[in-house]
Amino acid sequence: MSLPPWAEPLRVALDATTFELIDDSAAHAGHAGAKEGGHYKLRVVSPRFTGLSRVARHRLIYDALGSLPAQRIHALNLLALAPNED
Repeated sequence: MSLPPWAEPLRVALDATTFELIDDSAAHAGHAGAKEGGHYKLRVVSPRFTGLSRVARHRLIYDALGSLPAQRIHALNLLALAPNED
């Protein structure tokens, strides 16, 4: 599977040591609201997450994404881990 164009810049911005992105859009085909943007599951390990709460980690990810969620992502399931949690 090829990654969406926003995945590599996100991986670089997060300094990710592990970056596993699953496009789960096909499982949501036909659902209300699923016409625009994809459904994704992201498992990312980054030293930038060390010492941060889950909310702070998610904010860091969404800050790195910028305006993309509204344009290309309908749903994003996140698992953000520090290296010692992997």
